Amino acid sequence: MQVAPSILSADFGNLARDVQEICDAGCDLVHVDIMDGHFVPNLTIGPVVVSAIAKAATKPLDIHLMVENNTFFVELFAPLKPQYISFHIEEEKHPHRLIQKIRSLGIKPCIVLNPNTIPEELEYILEDLDMVLLMSVNPGFGGQTFIESVLPKAKKLNEMRKRLNPECLIQVDGGVSDKNIHALKEAGVDVVVAGSYVFKHEDRAKAIKSLQI
Repeated sequence: MQVAPSILSADFGNLARDVQEICDAGCDLVHVDIMDGHFVPNLTIGPVVVSAIAKAATKPLDIHLMVENNTFFVELFAPLKPQYISFHIEEEKHPHRLIQKIRSLGIKPCIVLNPNTIPEELEYILEDLDMVLLMSVNPGFGGQTFIESVLPKAKKLNEMRKRLNPECLIQVDGGVSDKNIHALKEAGVDVVVAGSYVFKHEDRAKAIKSLQI
């Protein structure tokens, strides 16, 4: 299991320190949530701050767009060369076009599904993706409770990807901890995003290792 700590739960007064710490602690990716205050009722950070995160990180960036006007934000963050850029299918009228654009920029495209969006929405584009992110909380804020229905949803998506794109990874974001990591693994999940569980743990390296099962 790959672990991508979400910097949304980091200490923004000591952001470089926290990013360096999780990288030294053995995380696989650094998850960066970009919110515009429109698609979700929260506002986070722009490319200046993400550039500073990229400089501090020794692991690849995983940028999660929770925004309107996805193409604008893809172009805004692409110069930072993250490994992944993910966008919400609920907000994108032309997902296949945007997938191609992200890949043309040398970045791996990922689509995000909100808790109420079914995996079947991806039937005709799954083969073009490198990863699918399943939200296990409603997007917008950290520290929320894990929504259990993501487990059968992940199993369904796992069946689909075996048929359509075995190389596509499944990622889950929201309420992840050592309490549900085994169930997520059994459901076919490859990558977990963990914010509060990692950054509020007294031993962040121990927290990360507890998820890398």
